[in-house]
Amino acid sequence: MQKIETIEEVRKIRNEISRKYEYDPKKLVQFYMDRQKTRISTISRTEPRVRGPVD
Repeated sequence: MQKIETIEEVRKIRNEISRKYEYDPKKLVQFYMDRQKTRISTISRTEPRVRGPVD
């Protein structure tokens, strides 16, 4: 099943990230916060803004 394989792949990657940051919650939170800032700044420059209600 594709969904189960995808979930396992996500878990594997998240585990690799955790290992990279030595399973330290502060380091992990900082990593994800930095990643989110980078993704938001990239998206806001490339994606048009949507106006109006979103269903």
